[in-house]
Amino acid sequence: MNIYTFTGRLARDQETRYTQSGMAICSFTVAVDYGFGDNKGTNWIRCSLFGKRAEGRLPNYLVKGTQVAVSGELRVREYDDKDGNRRTSVDLAVNDLDLIGGRNEQSGGYAPQGGAAPQFAQQQPQAAPQQPPAAQAPAADPFAGTPDFPEIPPKDDVPF
Repeated sequence: MNIYTFTGRLARDQETRYTQSGMAICSFTVAVDYGFGDNKGTNWIRCSLFGKRAEGRLPNYLVKGTQVAVSGELRVREYDDKDGNRRTSVDLAVNDLDLIGGRNEQSGGYAPQGGAAPQFAQQQPQAAPQQPPAAQAPAADPFAGTPDFPEIPPKDDVPF
């Protein structure tokens, strides 16, 4: 299994480019600290998002200093540099990316390029019927709509 998960801060703003076939590639570098005291250091990990995820709204929030949690697969690629020397690079093909930390932190929280705070309002289809407010589950409840577990009476003996 080739999956790596880590947290860190973006070293610089993301760069989006397109292949000749039109596929988007969003590249960014994450600084990951390790150790403590005199043994403290930083790893600089190049990461890439591909396809639709590289074209969506997410790249707008990938600005220098933003804290991220990243998970993906390491890929080794070889290329020739400007001088014709053969080079090898290890990059992370991102499967999952989460923005962590608060918005607009002094140390670089996430704010889209252009300075406006992100708007995450959900749009409902116009054809969907409106439910009375009392029947709607709170938006923050991740378990809304799941069945409740039956209660175990306190007198019952639990076999474990």
